[in-house]
Amino acid sequence: MEMLSNLGDGFVVALTWQNIGLALLGCFLGTIMGALPGLGPSNGVAILIPLAFTLGLGATPSLILLTSVYYGAMYGGRISSILLNIPGDEPAMMTCLDGYPMAQKGMAGQALSISGIASFVGSFFATWGLILLAPQLVKIALLFGPAEYFALFALAFMTLGGVSSTNQAKSAFAAALGLGLAMIGVDTQTGVPRFTFGEVHLYDGLDFLVAIVGLFALSEVFIFLEERHGSADGAGKKLNIGRLTPPMSMVKACTPTMLRTSFLGFIAGVLPGAGASLGSFISYSMEKRLIDKDGTFGKGDPRGVAAPEAGNNAAAGGALVPMLALGVPGSGTTAVLLAVLLSLNITPGPLLFQNNPDVVWGLIAALFIANFMLLLMNIPMVGLFTRVLLIPPRILMPVVAMVSFVGIYGISGSSFDLMVMIGFGVMGWLLRKFDVPLVPIILGTLLGNAMENNLRRAVTIDNGNWMTLFDSPLSLGLWTVAIIGFILPLFLARKVKPRMAKDDEGSLSD
Repeated sequence: MEMLSNLGDGFVVALTWQNIGLALLGCFLGTIMGALPGLGPSNGVAILIPLAFTLGLGATPSLILLTSVYYGAMYGGRISSILLNIPGDEPAMMTCLDGYPMAQKGMAGQALSISGIASFVGSFFATWGLILLAPQLVKIALLFGPAEYFALFALAFMTLGGVSSTNQAKSAFAAALGLGLAMIGVDTQTGVPRFTFGEVHLYDGLDFLVAIVGLFALSEVFIFLEERHGSADGAGKKLNIGRLTPPMSMVKACTPTMLRTSFLGFIAGVLPGAGASLGSFISYSMEKRLIDKDGTFGKGDPRGVAAPEAGNNAAAGGALVPMLALGVPGSGTTAVLLAVLLSLNITPGPLLFQNNPDVVWGLIAALFIANFMLLLMNIPMVGLFTRVLLIPPRILMPVVAMVSFVGIYGISGSSFDLMVMIGFGVMGWLLRKFDVPLVPIILGTLLGNAMENNLRRAVTIDNGNWMTLFDSPLSLGLWTVAIIGFILPLFLARKVKPRMAKDDEGSLSD
């Protein structure tokens, strides 16, 4: 009953005209960001962080806007997948397999509607999962001391790369680079400046919002400048949507699939580092094994669209659980949201539910509102969102760059931060050329200081005994999961990557 009364309080916070308007704006912008090939939820949220801060929004409105963008981008990723066979982001890759063949059969509108309904079901169940699971996780987290927190952060670093990463060594390099960047600034214990090279602006350390906008948004601009993707507008003019509403028989056939994959996706989202990519892949693979008796998957089966969409949207909701309850992001986008919370002087973790219940429950209530908005918005406005694919990159990319520069200057008022952002943009562009994942860098920059402080605290409390890091059963359990989480993808990647590529090639040849 306490949980329902908390949720009721959350709706009181969320149901103000400002917050409803921000949720609507976030859903609309997020769907557009998701629809544009290559942007995806992480970049979408990163690009719009400056907007939230420039508008001078408080903690709850900022989070409502940005999580609505997150949910909207997860919805929007399917539009280019189904219509152009170009995944908006990695989780939308599996939607191409059956979505594009459906579009080729003249059923694009039905495929988009089924994916919209599946996204709604996945997100709806994930939000309930967040309500039920996060407070329970908080009770466990209150048992954590410095050694356990250090092990938890190590777990996040070791698993955030996972199957979606191209290479575990590259993920480890990215995490080490992020931790190195976190060392910049004045040492909190000794007061000695580290790696500042005499630059006074660096004494406070690097601003992680500047790092995020540079790494994600500006590097995207540089990639577009280099490659000049202009192909989307050529294909876009020939798009034929067809009938928008799917027949009830199709919805009925897809319902069991949506329910099963919502559960699977949510579990994948809660595991630190697994995220929506694994959620959509597991969901599609399991459904294919379970119900594809006639070999229709990959040839335009609506259940093949419903499975990855419900899975990746449930995983998006599931990734908020460890972020809010433990302060450890479950995916790249939740790492960006964690940075927003920290910059608003709100510390995610066990005490968040006690110290800032209005923020947490207002956010959860807003997720429900955003989810219904997205369902009502996406089906009738599919035609409008598909027009987004006609926007030439030469117009879009300068807008992204302008929002980044104006927003960051609006937050800090420092031209030095703009130079740092350009530096991160160039670094992000170079790292993406070498297939080095950017998320571990962000995670290192975000969590590096907390990780170092907990390590020092744990060792100091036990008079310099390093074995204190492995003393308690809880920390031993976390280290075990961390090591398994680091080693398992090395074996999984050998099986999963070739199968993902094979499925992808199969869909392209069809």
